[in-house]
Amino acid sequence: MIKRIVEVSNPSYLYLKNKQLIIEQAHEVVAQVPIEDIGVLILEHSAINITQPLIIECQKNNTAIVFCDEKHLPYSTILPISEGNNLHQKILKQQINISEPVRKNLWKQVIQQKIQNQANTLKQFNKPFVRLEKIKAEVKSGDATNCEGLAAQYYWKALLGKDFIRDQNAEGINAVLNYGYSIIRATIARSIVASGLHPAIGLFHHNQYNGLCLADDLMEPFRPWVDSIAYQLYQQNANISVTKEVKIPFLNLISESVEFKDKKMPLMISVHYLMADLKRAFAKENKRLTYPKK
Repeated sequence: MIKRIVEVSNPSYLYLKNKQLIIEQAHEVVAQVPIEDIGVLILEHSAINITQPLIIECQKNNTAIVFCDEKHLPYSTILPISEGNNLHQKILKQQINISEPVRKNLWKQVIQQKIQNQANTLKQFNKPFVRLEKIKAEVKSGDATNCEGLAAQYYWKALLGKDFIRDQNAEGINAVLNYGYSIIRATIARSIVASGLHPAIGLFHHNQYNGLCLADDLMEPFRPWVDSIAYQLYQQNANISVTKEVKIPFLNLISESVEFKDKKMPLMISVHYLMADLKRAFAKENKRLTYPKK
């Protein structure tokens, strides 16, 4: 079942009643949503109060809770760990003990898919993309020659012009990109936990202070899909910023229909199948990661 993303962006009191999220504003109930229907709950206001029973019920239903900062951008995520999978210990051991050649091979596939999706995004907007397909063909195990970096240099200039600088702390379209990426990141992280994998153990990312290294790895090929939406919005308004209207297409992205192994399904569902591929790779039952296609 496709799950919903619920975003609360006004002063609110959130609590649990009859296994439903109750949203109360100015002492009046303005909405209620069954917890089992919620995939991601985004809290985007400093005056939101949430009860512990509601948090626990969200964790029992594998609902990711995302907290936003003063810039209205997602800053942290709460995910369940203990109830992710009844084979959690076995899967965790496989994930930790993955061999170096397998890890590097998986990372190579992730980068190849990212570069292909970057090329597809450029092609979508009639921009030169052939160079990226050549770089993709040169990716080695573990991306030893940093083709990801070479592709990024070409890609951003081709998409947004030679003066564009990707800056995570900048406003405008950079902030919009950050928002879109954070939605994909939370969606991937939720699926990782649901599959019994540990989100902190990455293939490439390994920052000890980052609890979502694996999500940061696996989301890379989805970034160009976010870029595509951001670019279209930027074309309509060069002074774009993170507003309620701008957020909508990014929130809708995870329910968009994609193709996965010749089947049509929502992006959120296809991500679960991607995790199954990854688990089989950790168990040495599979060597290929299949990413969904638009």
